[in-house]
Amino acid sequence: MELAHTSAIVTGGASGLGEATAEALAARGVHVVVADLNDARGAEVAARIGGTYSRCDVTDTDQVIAAIEAAAAAAPLWSVVNCAGIGWATRTIGKDGEYASAHDLELYRKVIEINLIGTFNVCRLAATKMSHNAPDGDNQRGAIVNTASVAAEDGQIGQVAYSSSKGGIVGLTLPLARDLAPIGVRANCILPGLIDTPIYGEGPASEEFKARLGAGVLFPKRLGQAAEYASLAVELLTNSYMNAASIRIDAGIRMQPK
Repeated sequence: MELAHTSAIVTGGASGLGEATAEALAARGVHVVVADLNDARGAEVAARIGGTYSRCDVTDTDQVIAAIEAAAAAAPLWSVVNCAGIGWATRTIGKDGEYASAHDLELYRKVIEINLIGTFNVCRLAATKMSHNAPDGDNQRGAIVNTASVAAEDGQIGQVAYSSSKGGIVGLTLPLARDLAPIGVRANCILPGLIDTPIYGEGPASEEFKARLGAGVLFPKRLGQAAEYASLAVELLTNSYMNAASIRIDAGIRMQPK
């Protein structure tokens, strides 16, 4: 699938995986809409790559539509990469055995709402816009890449909410691809492992922590780079025979219980 002279939306595009993907797409001649809630950082990334910043809560339909329309105003929308999400870690029950110390249900709902429902919200609305594109030689009208996590398959202690949300993204991949096949829109999913993003912080303590994490990776023994994720995302967008796939990018790691 040709990307030049098209537009794309990257949710969570102001940092980490999203920022790297926005940069990679811009390098391919794509007008990228950086959709995020970090106004300062999002605007800076968009300006640097010649794109557009759109303030966007992925659970807010009106804001998602605004991002889609901003992309379509620049060029036909052919690509979406969903990187927006949050993490959370807490055990299902507390040590004291009291109901009050069980996993907060509202926090569980929040993680599902942003990570899973937010991803689907962007998919359903962006695919609707893509359905109006003139098809290419393969009868394609666009492609979507969603971001899950190896936690979808190797969820650790305390990751019930996060793993549920990411497992849901893996689970929707095949039926989403089947739903969108009649309009020529492909859908794939990436399950990143331990990727070096701002979530780990900065400074000597952070670097020491990341080194310890990297030692547990099969090979190469380091954290992944956001650019490596972005490279795979671009491949899934451009390779017209990639559809309904969920692919781990993790250097062979299998997460232990904790």
